[in-house]
Amino acid sequence: MLTSKQRSKLKSLAANLSPIGQVGKDGIGENMLASFSDCLDKRELIKISILENCDGDPKEVGRELAAKLNAECVIVIGRKAVLYRKSKRQDIEHIELN
Repeated sequence: MLTSKQRSKLKSLAANLSPIGQVGKDGIGENMLASFSDCLDKRELIKISILENCDGDPKEVGRELAAKLNAECVIVIGRKAVLYRKSKRQDIEHIELN
């Protein structure tokens, strides 16, 4: 669980990110989850667009994505969700949340 201070830092880091993918009318698929999981392993912080034709509330979709990816849903603003998961890889620069 993220503290408000950690969440604030992640929000500021995510402000400059471009969305890496989108969730549309087909919902959340296995290939999409695999792709997002790989990105989380490499970057730790990703932004995802939730399209207008996606079923469900964007906040619910963001929480569902986070749960399926074993990640934290940092924030959902409009139709953009920001997800964070600490990577176990050693060859990347990790985000310090202290």
